Amino acid sequence: MIELEPIETGPIDLVPYDWVVVTSITGARELRQRAEGEPGRMAAIGKATARAWGGRVDLVPAVSTQEGLLAELPRPAGRVLFAGAEDARRLLVDELGADFVALYRTHTVRPQQPLQGDLVALASASAARAYAELGLAIPAVSIGPETTRAAEEGGIEVRAEALTHDLDGLVEAVLAATP
Repeated sequence: MIELEPIETGPIDLVPYDWVVVTSITGARELRQRAEGEPGRMAAIGKATARAWGGRVDLVPAVSTQEGLLAELPRPAGRVLFAGAEDARRLLVDELGADFVALYRTHTVRPQQPLQGDLVALASASAARAYAELGLAIPAVSIGPETTRAAEEGGIEVRAEALTHDLDGLVEAVLAATP
């Protein structure tokens, strides 16, 4: 439903930051390619995002959302950099006074053939918005609360939401939603 386009930023100096936060696999990979120096501490939302970073990660919150990260991040957090998608929610920026760098943007992809199926798995809010634009009646399962919110705002019936906001949780939600 979406394709990702890197946004050219040039090198990103991580040294001045007490915390650097990534919230997606793509954000972690893009930042790793552009990073100069090591951050004081690193936080990643989700284990897969932490693995994509490929280096030391100091905090992976138990709940894989920006709210989950805020609940576990030591305060005061100091200087924080949030690196992610151009259209990422700015909760961390607003709550922490963090700097933000957009590393990539999402574009809607229109399928050439009509979509058919019994269920669609939505792994991001941007995918949910893109799917909603198609106006189809195929119900969905969602990877997490922000994706569910975007789907429901787009008129999509969400049959289940992943209990853990990762691939394993999404697979379990699909199994729970199918008869």
